[in-house]
Amino acid sequence: MSDTILTQVHGNWVEITLNRPDRLNSFNDEMHIALRATLELARDNGARAVLLTGAGRGFCAGQDLGARDPSKMDGPPDLGHTIATFYNPLVRLIRSLELPVICAVNGVAAGAGANIALACDIVLAATSAKFIQSFAKVGLIPDAAGSWSLPHLLGEARAKGLALTAQPLKAEQAAEWGLIWKAIPDETLMTEARAMAEEFANGPTIGLGLTKMLIQQAATNTLEEHVDLEAQAQKTCGESPDYAEGVSAFLQKRAPNFTGTSK
Repeated sequence: MSDTILTQVHGNWVEITLNRPDRLNSFNDEMHIALRATLELARDNGARAVLLTGAGRGFCAGQDLGARDPSKMDGPPDLGHTIATFYNPLVRLIRSLELPVICAVNGVAAGAGANIALACDIVLAATSAKFIQSFAKVGLIPDAAGSWSLPHLLGEARAKGLALTAQPLKAEQAAEWGLIWKAIPDETLMTEARAMAEEFANGPTIGLGLTKMLIQQAATNTLEEHVDLEAQAQKTCGESPDYAEGVSAFLQKRAPNFTGTSK
């Protein structure tokens, strides 16, 4: 496995670290391939939660522009191919995982790095962290689903403001606006993020995964479509051992022992 990604397995959950700290963990092709392979392996091995973070002083500075420098190429790069081959599959994978994906933003998250973070289910950020839609500074549009995520999370006015000005947004302001879940003191970020991953991994994973899927679909479903999906999902949850265990634990006034299994 590539050393651009570090992986720690904590029992039933996995911690993944972007590991190009000398380049602020900016993406090259190798890191893209390694991250997707690691996420797929975590899913296939039955991980019940994933925590994504960055090594060093930043989370991710987006695309490594050194690998897409027109002055070093025979012609302009095909950035559409880059997006379709690397960023879109990564965003789709994160969103399709039927388990909670937490992102601990330990420093600057810029360009596609910011938008990969926003593709995760719970975003925790160090108070020193900043989110920067830096695309406008190099003549590009927000990618890695940024032009979709920003208006969905913030509305059109704030989405346009961030995207067109490329102004940094501090973590505390991002939390106040609803772009992320929480801003946390730098020194306790990873402790809280790991505790959350542990809690999710020992929770009723089937219900958590279906909750994630339903919320993601809500923006494009009609009410009629959505309540039917809720009924189907609730049937699945009700037939799971976790529901029986949760009710028993509630009635017996004890802590539940969820397994996250369907049988």
